[in-house]
Amino acid sequence: MLTEKRGNFTVLATDYDGTIATHGAVDGATLDALNRLKRSGRRLVMVTGREIDDLRSVFSQLELFDLIVAENGALLHWPADGRERLLASPPEPEFLDALRARNVTPLSIGRVIVATYEPFESVALEAIKELVLEYQVIFNKGSVMILPTGVNKATGLHAALGELSSQASEVVGVGDAENDHAFLEICGFSAAVANALPALKRHVDWVSEASHGAGVAELIDRWIGGTLPAVSAR
Repeated sequence: MLTEKRGNFTVLATDYDGTIATHGAVDGATLDALNRLKRSGRRLVMVTGREIDDLRSVFSQLELFDLIVAENGALLHWPADGRERLLASPPEPEFLDALRARNVTPLSIGRVIVATYEPFESVALEAIKELVLEYQVIFNKGSVMILPTGVNKATGLHAALGELSSQASEVVGVGDAENDHAFLEICGFSAAVANALPALKRHVDWVSEASHGAGVAELIDRWIGGTLPAVSAR
């Protein structure tokens, strides 16, 4: 049975690249919107595929967020004090050796995540099968991320919400790419920016008219103004 719902939303969960950021950078207007939301008493959680050091190199305002879910759900980072919590095991050295032996490049190795670009997903899958590992391959607009099976942005967001004593039903989530499906599906209200992949737009509650950060600012202003649309819930 379908019913209309209007949630009591207290947390924004947003992707970084392609969502609040354009070509890796967040503009001033988007920062202003995020600060307005923060001043309204809501909490901010970033849910990104980036590694923390990489994120810090392009975004200097990490402290604006209460918590960061990094490495596509594998790591929690508290910007206020630099604490971190791994949510999965680091990559097996034998797997990294196998990728290097197959000349996978570029190859980025995080605390948990291993990342490269298409078409190296086939090479990664061959190594996973050869070494009998429980790893999965996740795509993000040409990027290829390898993580332990079951780790994704949804599991990372669940862990973050547990730390914040919040529920998924209280979350407004926004993203742009295929790896955002997982966490948007668990949010009380899901949104996509105008530049998002068509497949993602079809599965969210609302799509902004503006792209990238301007679309997130549009979402925030509607939220603060009390004009988020009611959505159908089963």
